[in-house]
Formats: sequence, C-alpha cells, structure tokens
Amino acid sequence: MPAATVKADLIAVTEKEWAKLAKLMDSLDPDFACVKREEDTSIKDVIGHRAHWITLFLGWYADGKAGKTVHFPAEGYKWNDLKAFNADLRAKQSGMGWDDVRTMLAQSHARLIDFYATHDDAALYGGPMKGANNAWTPGRWSEAAGASHYRSAAKWIRACLRTAK
Repeated sequence: MPAATVKADLIAVTEKEWAKLAKLMDSLDPDFACVKREEDTSIKDVIGHRAHWITLFLGWYADGKAGKTVHFPAEGYKWNDLKAFNADLRAKQSGMGWDDVRTMLAQSHARLIDFYATHDDAALYGGPMKGANNAWTPGRWSEAAGASHYRSAAKWIRACLRTAK
C-alpha cells in the first residue's frame, strides 16, 4: 500500500487501520492477549509498543521543530539496537494490564489525530522532518508510527488467533 501524500489521505488511512485494530482488540480475551509468544512477546506487549511509538514520533517532531537533537529511535539506542530497545520497553511496561495498554493506545491515537488536526499539507508533506536526517516527511513518519503500526499489529494478532485454533 503506498504511503499517503496529503493530510486527508493520511487521516483516512489512520482511522481505517485504527478501526480494524480496535475491533480486533475488542474481540480478544484479556488472558489470551497477555500470553507470551515469540521472542517473549504478548499481544499486550505489541499494543503497548504501538502506543509508545506514537509518543516517540510526537517527541521526534517536537524536538526537531525546537532545534533540539532528535534521538532515533530513542536516546541511548540506535536503529540496530531495536531488539534491545523493544525488550527494555516490554520490561518497563510489564506491570501494565490489557486494559492499561488499550487505554494508552487509544490516548496515543487521539494525540496523533489531534496532531493531524493542527497541521496542514505543507507541514505534513512539504519537506523532510527536521532532525530526522532523511527525506521522510512528518506525514510519512507519523504514518509509520500510526496507521502502518496498526496494520502490522492487527496482522500479528490475526496470526496469533490462527495459531491458537
């Protein structure tokens, strides 16, 4: 699926993928969502991860706009440290329950939609995101943290459901 290139399409794909993921999450038993699977990861962990990445994106954007150093993916980590970063995030979120991570993702989603509401096409797609050191626009980065992450989480959940049958 090609990435959005205008705000209207970005909002549409984000809401579409959110609706699919929310419906899927609604169908899950909380105990099933907390079962550890591959790489010691549960569905709960994946949802918590998705919520956190939206927060990361919003921080990257704000830091870049403020002229601060943007830490990708997070301070103290490089892109090739993602496995360690994800394991550390799972450990930090380990005390959270299924309802907690669902609420966190819903709140992060609302913040992302608010972000879209306050930015026009030029801000979202007019040029590279400040501090990112690549050609991706803020709109593209936000789609990766939002709609694309929703889609991949839903795909992973469906695979867990198939395996459980």
